[in-house]
Formats: sequence, C-alpha cells, structure tokens
Amino acid sequence: MKKLQLLLLALVFTISASAQYTILSAVDIKDGMEDQYLQLEEFFGPVHDLAIERGIQDLQAVFKVVQTNDDGESVADFFIITSLSSKEQLDAYNASWESDAWLDLAIEAHKGKMSKRAVTTRYLNSVGSESESNERRNYHLVGVDQTIWSGGDLKPGDKMSILGTISKSDDFESYESEVYKPLIEKEILKGNHRWWMLSRIYERTENAYGDITHMFFNIGVEGADNTEGWQKMQSSFKGQKLLEGLGAASEHQNGSQLELVSIHN
Repeated sequence: MKKLQLLLLALVFTISASAQYTILSAVDIKDGMEDQYLQLEEFFGPVHDLAIERGIQDLQAVFKVVQTNDDGESVADFFIITSLSSKEQLDAYNASWESDAWLDLAIEAHKGKMSKRAVTTRYLNSVGSESESNERRNYHLVGVDQTIWSGGDLKPGDKMSILGTISKSDDFESYESEVYKPLIEKEILKGNHRWWMLSRIYERTENAYGDITHMFFNIGVEGADNTEGWQKMQSSFKGQKLLEGLGAASEHQNGSQLELVSIHN
C-alpha cells in the first residue's frame, strides 16, 4: 500500500482529490544552458531527498518537454512537479523559501561532498541572476479525479502528456468523471493505458497563462489503441449525445509530451 501511495504521489499529484496539493512549474531555459540546468537539478536532488525525509514536501519530479505543441512552439522546456499532502504542509513549504531553510538543507545534504562555501555559492547562483532559467510560471493544482494506476514504478525515460483546458460549463468536471473516466479506466484494465488525471488550477503566478482552468495528465502505453470505448459510444444515439456534451464542456489548448528526468519521493 505504501508503494502504491508513493506511485500516485509521484505523478501528483493526488491520492485524494480534496487533500493533495501540487505546484507545477513551467521552466524556460536560457539558450545553451540545458546541461547546466540539469546539473542544477542534480545538485538539488539530495536536498529534496532530505526535505522529503523532514516532511517539508512529499515529492519532487522533473520532466523534459520532448514534443512541441501545434504551433511548433514549446509551452516550456521543463516541468517541475512538487507534491504536498495538506494545506498546512503547502503553507509551511512556501514559508520555508522565505528563510534560509533550503540553504541549510543544501549544506546538510552535501556535507562531506562539497564545502559549505561551494554549496552556498551554488545555491545562491541558482536563485539569483546567474540562474539557468529565464522564467518559471507556477500553477497551484488540486486534484479533481483520477483513474486507477497501472504499469509499475515511474522511472527516468517514462513519458507523460499534459494538456491545459478551459472549462466552458459548470458540468465540465462531472462530464469528465462520469463519461470519460470510465472509458479510459476500461482501457487501463485491458493494458492499453496506464493512468489519467484531471486537476483544477486554483492559483497561479502573474506570469502564468491565465486562460486555462484545468489540466489533464496521461500516461499511455506505447503502440496501444485505447479508442475502442469511444467507438462503441459513438455507435449509439445516447453515446453520441454524451460525447457531444463532453466535447462542448471545455476547450482544449495545446498539449505537450513529457519525459521523466528525475524523481524524488
């Protein structure tokens, strides 16, 4: 059971739709700085391990964007997922960045491997003008619904898709839970999909895209066809009407295909 809980946290994002919180950071990297950015994430890996051990956060995962959107422009270069289990933990996590708590964690995490001066310099550069990223846009998410999980542990190289959408109806979340979720969950049970989740954006930084209201997360199975349920629904009048309502309830924006770089939980 503990292993399953860690798997779900690893992606987010939420075991209980009302209890888990996620910070999704869209990261734009400066030209020619990807290797340096990945070295930065490697530096912070042991720091996040220690933070998780101390109960400051539950999970940290880094995904690289490997496929651009329909306009040929990537919505970001990387996405960072930070998972927390309660509002109290979220508030404490945010407050910790306003003090020297993370610098102290970094010094402790790298003790015996790097000098205190080297750790301090690396840490300060990562949050200052010499940072490898141009911009970070943060979205605060709460889970709405998700399917069962299948396919074992997440590992570097695993793919996940992310899709922003704009709710156009008060019934949008109900349509997704009552119409789409059962379809994709059947495909999961047949081995044609691994996981689906819908989350709601309840807060964002000023530089984040303001139109999207929700985000979908999907982990598929390479080469699998998971459209059988759709085809069966389209063969009946009732099914067609349900799918029409589902399609009209939101306006999908451009999505991205992601590849897992690292995960700490």
